[in-house]
Amino acid sequence: MDSFRILRAEHLGMCFGVRDAIALARSEAARRPLTVLGDLVHNETVLAELRARGIRLERQLDAVNTAAVMITAHGASDRTLADVRGRGHAVIEATCPLVHHAHRSLAALVRDGCHPVVIGQRGHVEVRGLTEDHPGCDVVLSEADIAQLTPRARFGLVAQTTQPIARVRELVACLRRHFPEAEIVFRDTVCQPTKQRQQAAEDLARQCDVVLVIGGAQSNNTRELVATCRRCCERVHHVQSAADVCADWFHDVATVGLTAGTSTPDSVIDAVETALNRLTCASSAASSLMAA
Repeated sequence: MDSFRILRAEHLGMCFGVRDAIALARSEAARRPLTVLGDLVHNETVLAELRARGIRLERQLDAVNTAAVMITAHGASDRTLADVRGRGHAVIEATCPLVHHAHRSLAALVRDGCHPVVIGQRGHVEVRGLTEDHPGCDVVLSEADIAQLTPRARFGLVAQTTQPIARVRELVACLRRHFPEAEIVFRDTVCQPTKQRQQAAEDLARQCDVVLVIGGAQSNNTRELVATCRRCCERVHHVQSAADVCADWFHDVATVGLTAGTSTPDSVIDAVETALNRLTCASSAASSLMAA
């Protein structure tokens, strides 16, 4: 294995919404017993640290036995919030402000008489939160999904905040092609951190022989970064931690790129880079010995 240089994407890792949610959970847990309804973020390293602080993570409201309940950074519907409060729990919202913006945008479209459509991953917690207050809301992620929609006079579209903006624009254009007589009203709710990380990942992948994308296995935005990098680089690996780094990936490479999803802690990114530095230093040392 030859030595290689390591490049970081210009934008990578945790966004402000995730950092704020984690800080709020730590602060609240220091004051009183706390349950997070669902995964605060889709990153097992972060979740393990929260559990170590005594924070409970429950997917079902029936399992909650603390007075305080935190809503995750992904948000929740008004219906869910009312259910939590109706059971006597104090609600602590860690919802990202940009997710709140998506909720308000969709509600405004419905008030204006548009049929609601969300571009996103069906079943994802953020998408469930967006759609639950709007019966009949459609969720699409492909041209095939759009082809199955019922014709309407007016469609109102928003997007899951972590969808690649290029895909979102393609699907908006696709909807216009399928329903040329309909009025299509689109509100861009893809968050700026997602756009920055997607563009930075593409720029990085074009420069590298291998790219590592760091993030939780269940993280949608991390998987989207993997897909983006694979369009520009043939050798892309999704890793959750430094333990996943494999030396066999780096034979005959000159440049290795690093990027990370919006729920990946800086410490995990640093640990992966440290593992890469050890590999390239070991390679350099071995080459020096052979030369001697």
